[in-house]
Amino acid sequence: MRYLLLINSDESAYESMSEADMGRLMADYGTFTQELQAAGAMRDAARLQPTPTATTVRVRDGETLTTDGPFAETKEQLGGYYLIDVANLDEAIAWAKKIPTARYGSVEVRPVWEE
Repeated sequence: MRYLLLINSDESAYESMSEADMGRLMADYGTFTQELQAAGAMRDAARLQPTPTATTVRVRDGETLTTDGPFAETKEQLGGYYLIDVANLDEAIAWAKKIPTARYGSVEVRPVWEE
């Protein structure tokens, strides 16, 4: 079954992170990604640009409305994702807890709608 692991954190924390700490974080992500690939569970992954680069689109009464930034202000922002293919939710959670950002942010585990 496919699961999307949505990685959320306070993106402003990265602005104050030292180069060394950022390097360790990226190395941890590299290690995690390699482990996921070696297990044959990884289908896709991407790091997202910061929320100020986002555009929100709404259609109301046939009119397209666009606004800069994310849909709503939150304490944590979506920063990236992994799409994995594993046997069940327990396996998906086991992978999610290994994502480095889970130590200070959150990882939402959501099953992909399979038709």
